[in-house]
Amino acid sequence: MPTEVKQLILSMLRVALPTLFVVATVAFVSIPYSLGHQPGDLQQASLHAGEPRHMT
Repeated sequence: MPTEVKQLILSMLRVALPTLFVVATVAFVSIPYSLGHQPGDLQQASLHAGEPRHMT
C-alpha cells in the first residue's frame, strides 16, 4: 500500500475514532438519564397507577 494512502487512512481514523467515542459516550449516558432507568431494566410500578394524571 502506498505511503500516501496509509497516511490518509491514519488521518481519517484520528478524526473518526475520537468522534465515534464521544457520540457513543453521550448516547450511553443520556438515554438512561432521560428514561430514568437502564433501557433493559423493568420500570418500577407507580404508586398512583390507578389514578388518571393531568397532562399539563
